[in-house]
Amino acid sequence: MKEIWITLATVIVAPLVGGVVTGIDRKITARMQNRFGPPILQPFYDLFKLFSKETIVVSNTQILYAFLFLVFNIVAVVMFVLKMDLLLILFILAFATTALILGAMATNSPYSRIGAHRELISVLAYEPVLIAMTVAIYFVTGSFNIEDILKHNSFLILDLPFIFIAFSYVLTIKLRKSPFDLSTSHHGHQELVKGITTEFAGPVLGLIELGHWYELVLLLLFVWLFFAKNIFVAIAAILICYFLEIVIDNISARLTWKIMLQLTWSVAFGFALVNLIWVYIKYRLL
Repeated sequence: MKEIWITLATVIVAPLVGGVVTGIDRKITARMQNRFGPPILQPFYDLFKLFSKETIVVSNTQILYAFLFLVFNIVAVVMFVLKMDLLLILFILAFATTALILGAMATNSPYSRIGAHRELISVLAYEPVLIAMTVAIYFVTGSFNIEDILKHNSFLILDLPFIFIAFSYVLTIKLRKSPFDLSTSHHGHQELVKGITTEFAGPVLGLIELGHWYELVLLLLFVWLFFAKNIFVAIAAILICYFLEIVIDNISARLTWKIMLQLTWSVAFGFALVNLIWVYIKYRLL
């Protein structure tokens, strides 16, 4: 019964948090650009407006894929809150991204398909880092289960500083922020055609936006995991990390997919690999 109530609370609270964070993101971005910006609750107004529109799709399968994108993200967040298997959560998160890619590929729009291809390239860039992060956490704690991970006797950041740097790097890709917003951008200053979401509209686009809010909360929970020993330190780390993401988004221009792949596989994965070898030697060989 307890798990049911936690699940219901998570399903309700997570999009509220995701929507507010998105609104604050827009507000800070506007201030950095010397604009007043929309109200913090504007994302909710936009979402309600999308759901009030007529459902028009190019292909009926778009509705299915948008729904799957939302459901997989909800399941991933709920599993994290219930302190379940971290590796399985990553797989479910990958399924959500796959559903979004298939939804974009379900149309004949060149803009949508190019966005899908770029999203797939982004997945190829960041997935090795996320897997390396999960394996490193296993080496340190001896478990993929979040409940066991939280029982570790110190902050994970102390054993996995390079892993955290690598994760912060790929976080920019996952949040689709500059300079790695290749498939689509959440801000109008980058493009007029919305890439992977070009052919989504109305309630179907609303499902995707809602899914993005759950995804955002899940990514912030990953940051929390590194500092989970102290709730105040964890909240401060989340705020600082996300603020830096906003700053980077506003001071950098979009890079090409080739540069993104080269940098991610060399710099981010390089940092992750060094830390992975370090903790393997420390916890498995010594």
